[in-house]
Amino acid sequence: MPTHPSGRGHGLDVPAPASSDDKAAARAVPLRRVAALFRPYRVQLAAVTAAIVGSAVLGMANPFLLRAVLDRALPERDVGLLGWLVSGMVAVAAVTSVLGVLQTWISTRVGQLVMHRLRTDVFGHLQRQSLAFFTRTRAGEVQSRITNDIGGMQAVVTSTATAVAANLTTVLATVVAMVALSWRLSLISLLVLPPAIWLTRRVARLRRKITEVRQRELADLNVTIEEGLSVSGVQLSKTLGTGAALTDRFTASSARLVDLELRSELAGRWRMATMTIVFAAIPAIIYLGAGLPGTAGTLSVGTVVAFTALQSGLFRPLMGLLNVGVSVTASLALFARIFEYLDLPVEVADPARPVPLDPARVRGRLRFEDVTFSYPDSDTAAVAGINLDVPPGSTLALVGETGSGKSTIAGLVSRLHDPTAGRVTLDGVDLRDVRLADLAAVVGVVSQETYLLHTTIRENLRYAKPDATDAELEAAARAAQIHDLITGLPDGYDTVVGSRGHRFSGGEKQRIAIARTLLRDPRVLVLDEATSALDTETERAVQQAFEELARGRTTITIAHRLSTVRDADQIAVLDHGRIVEAGTHRSLLHGNGRYAALAS
Repeated sequence: MPTHPSGRGHGLDVPAPASSDDKAAARAVPLRRVAALFRPYRVQLAAVTAAIVGSAVLGMANPFLLRAVLDRALPERDVGLLGWLVSGMVAVAAVTSVLGVLQTWISTRVGQLVMHRLRTDVFGHLQRQSLAFFTRTRAGEVQSRITNDIGGMQAVVTSTATAVAANLTTVLATVVAMVALSWRLSLISLLVLPPAIWLTRRVARLRRKITEVRQRELADLNVTIEEGLSVSGVQLSKTLGTGAALTDRFTASSARLVDLELRSELAGRWRMATMTIVFAAIPAIIYLGAGLPGTAGTLSVGTVVAFTALQSGLFRPLMGLLNVGVSVTASLALFARIFEYLDLPVEVADPARPVPLDPARVRGRLRFEDVTFSYPDSDTAAVAGINLDVPPGSTLALVGETGSGKSTIAGLVSRLHDPTAGRVTLDGVDLRDVRLADLAAVVGVVSQETYLLHTTIRENLRYAKPDATDAELEAAARAAQIHDLITGLPDGYDTVVGSRGHRFSGGEKQRIAIARTLLRDPRVLVLDEATSALDTETERAVQQAFEELARGRTTITIAHRLSTVRDADQIAVLDHGRIVEAGTHRSLLHGNGRYAALAS
């Protein structure tokens, strides 16, 4: 069997991320990859760092000003010196406050831009995934990763870089100032660092494990909301009487989430509380040390007070630095889930060197050349050895029992899938060599499962062609035999269709979908049970519209009702993914084969 040279049809067996949460959670995320998210904002981060360093350096002036006040200005009653020292304190506070506001504004903006990029990158990448990905992934899981996981990163992404820089700079500057005041007292103060770092690492690992479990529980909660509160979900629960069971399921999931949130917030709190007590006890130790025989008389009152102020000021940035380490470690579980989606290979991708396709010049000749396709995780081919030649402007009808492969062939035409073997060509060009956007402009699809957006009829139609005029909308609606019904509504084309179009009947929704597709004026039409939800009279009217619109177009029609395909130029009968008969309605009836049996 011939295969496409790129071999792109063989990338369909990618494991579903939704079924591998544990693997995602355990996956290591290199910190350099997280840091790479901030690379485009180097200039802004440099400005923030400069503001942080300036603020930290200025802040260290206060203890020395305080020492001068206590040891010189007040004992000597030097009012002039006291005025200058006090003014210096106020000036330091004012400048550091301004620098703090500037730092917060820049860092928050950079963080929000990073989150914006993550959200858009994930959304755009998922848009490029094939249908196979979405059929095996829960919708609530996808939403949870975009909203909950990225939202959970907000504090880390927006403040981590600046918090590290600010706290680290403050700690270093404070330590230098402490050593400058008294290196002996500095040794006493810094003895607490090793146990603090050890405890922080243990707390970080604990919180990361809890975060992994919490995000999976949030995803389950989203799935319950998506399944239970959609129009279809509510309708199902009401008809089956499962509303109470769904509520219990949601309540249990929410209760587990409460417990996980508490555990996440309280993880290591007792350990960190111990460190707080130790830090609080250090000033007393300093006073004791200053009064010991070895140090008595060597330290002035101003030095001891200034040193104590520095040591107290060291606690906040030091604990902040340690807590940032905890937050970053815990957030790696979130980054792992997001990067897992970003690393998904695109199964149906745009070609590296696309062949230009001008919709105005497309003739519409379709060929299936020994095409075989297998769905992921399936041992049997959905279709195998398909050979078809559909001349421009002709009609091909695909008939057969449910599961015979009709919709799979339709999906290959619109590149919802790529062949596992063989190729599908349009005017001699392999569809895998055509940009997806160009192909969508040429191939129009109306499927048996109609999806309407929760907006007006006008906007639903314009979804296919945003620049369509009102006249074009009405022409497409008339062709689909839905214009009169729309104009009879109180708000006409501005009527909101409701969630998934449940405000309309199945036939009305399908005719709106038909109008939406026809608005693009495609050269190739794929009608996958497009009239299955219509009553006999409406189906006849829509069929007449299709016959008029199909002139000059290549049309592939899939239908169970043979009355809708009897006038097709050729009919292919499928059975278990293979073509068992092909011909016209008349010739197949005379052949007394599978088609004749279906017609009887």
